Amino acid sequence: MTTSNRQFAVVTGASTGIGFELAKCCAKNGFDLLIAADEKAIDVAADDLRQFGTSIASVQCDLSTAEGVDTLLAATHGRPVDALLANAGRGLGHAFLEQSFDDIRKVVDLNVTGTLYLVHKVGNAMRARKSGRILIVGSIAGFMPGTFQAVYNGTKAFLDSFSFALRAELDGSGVTVTCLMPGATETEFFERADMLDTKVGTEKKQPPEEVAEVGFKAMMRGDSDVVAGWQNKLRAAIAHVVPATVMAEQHRKMAAPGTAKHG
Repeated sequence: MTTSNRQFAVVTGASTGIGFELAKCCAKNGFDLLIAADEKAIDVAADDLRQFGTSIASVQCDLSTAEGVDTLLAATHGRPVDALLANAGRGLGHAFLEQSFDDIRKVVDLNVTGTLYLVHKVGNAMRARKSGRILIVGSIAGFMPGTFQAVYNGTKAFLDSFSFALRAELDGSGVTVTCLMPGATETEFFERADMLDTKVGTEKKQPPEEVAEVGFKAMMRGDSDVVAGWQNKLRAAIAHVVPATVMAEQHRKMAAPGTAKHG
C-alpha cells in the first residue's frame, strides 16, 4: 500500500452493509483505506470506493481465525493505522439447540475472538504512538436476551461491555474507543442468519448509510458510544429498565421462526 500524508483506516466486514458504508464515510473524508471481508465482493467494494480519490486496498480473509487476522495485518505493510473500524460479524437465527455447533463457534470466533485479536494488535500500536481511533460495532441486541438469536445477542453484549471497559483503560492515552450500537439495519444480515421467516427479518429497517454516518461522526468526535436512530434509542432505554425475562419473551415475538408477516 502506498503511503501518503492522508490518514489510514482499516475497516472489516466492508464488502456490503454497514461496513461498506463506514468505509465510504472514511474515503469521503480523505482516509486511505484497507478493507477486508471473507468474500470476493470485497474487491468490488474497493473498486466502488476508488471514486473518492484516496488509496484503497482490499484483502479477502477469514477474520474468525488468527491466521485471517494476521493476513489482514500483513496487508497494512507496516503502515500505522489511524482508525480501526471493527465491523465484521455474523448473525445466527433459530433455537440454540437446533443450531450446528460449527456455526455457533464460527459466530463466536468472528464476532468476539477475531475482533479481540485485531483490536489487541492494532490497539497496542496505537497506544505506543499515543494516537488512534477504534470503532467497535456492537448492537442494541447486546442489551436484551436474544431468544432464537441467543448466541448473536450474547456476542454483542460482550462487545458492548468490552468497548466501554477498553475505553476506560485507554483514558488519557491518546486512543479513543467508540461503540456503535445499531438496531435492525437493511443489510444482508438476516438472509445470512437464515432469519427471513421472522418478523424482524422482514420488517422495514434503518438504512445502513444512516447507521454508518452516525457511527463515523461519533468516532471522529471521540464519543464513547452511540445508538443509531431514535427508535433504537427508545428500545435501548426500555431494555435497561424492563426485566430480562420480559425482554426475552418480546424478542421471541420478533425472532422466532414463522413470525414473518406475509402478504
